[in-house]
Amino acid sequence: MEQQNNIGFVTLFLAAVAGYCDTVTFVSADAVFSAHVTGNFIVFAYQATKGFDANSWIKLLTFPVFIISIITGGWIAGKTANKHILLLLEGLLLLMCGCIAFYCDISGSVTITYTIVMMIVFAMGLQNAFGKLFGKETYGPTTMMTGNVTQASLDFGSLLKSGLKDADVMAGLKKQLYAIIGFLGGCFTGALAANNFGLQAIILPGIGMLICYFLTRRNSSDSK
Repeated sequence: MEQQNNIGFVTLFLAAVAGYCDTVTFVSADAVFSAHVTGNFIVFAYQATKGFDANSWIKLLTFPVFIISIITGGWIAGKTANKHILLLLEGLLLLMCGCIAFYCDISGSVTITYTIVMMIVFAMGLQNAFGKLFGKETYGPTTMMTGNVTQASLDFGSLLKSGLKDADVMAGLKKQLYAIIGFLGGCFTGALAANNFGLQAIILPGIGMLICYFLTRRNSSDSK
């Protein structure tokens, strides 16, 4: 039961961080998705119909940054037995981004703004890599909710068919809700924070990720 609780916490928290970061960059950096980067295809296509400019092309830059992050995450994970190291690096990157935004005047600097955004994209890439490499550490993907919502819908349909009596399906639905609720909560929190603090708001998930890392490391050590 303790192991399941730990997985539930990690799933909920990582999904909240992804939703938060995605929303902060979307609100504060010209509609850039940092976690669900494929959404940038849509934004790029829309902005292209309004006339190409430098900010439009920046959307496409998220893809090579994301790919490099995934490759880097896979390489780092293969070099250490500490599978949570990617969460530590993600937290440090997010904290660094928040500090840069706090101490630098980014209001008139497109270069600094997009440098911070690409660092956030890189951090989210590490979280994606963690989810793929260590699938048993979470109940499902934490950076994009389409698959989770699809599975939750199928489980809910099965529950209705069984008269809400299938315990296994109910357990599966609850697992999907960890990610869905976490992501939605992160989106709302990120929207509020971004509207009030801009990219400086990234400090919060940075600190949270470091706490998450040390808690998961401690729980992993205690369970051995």
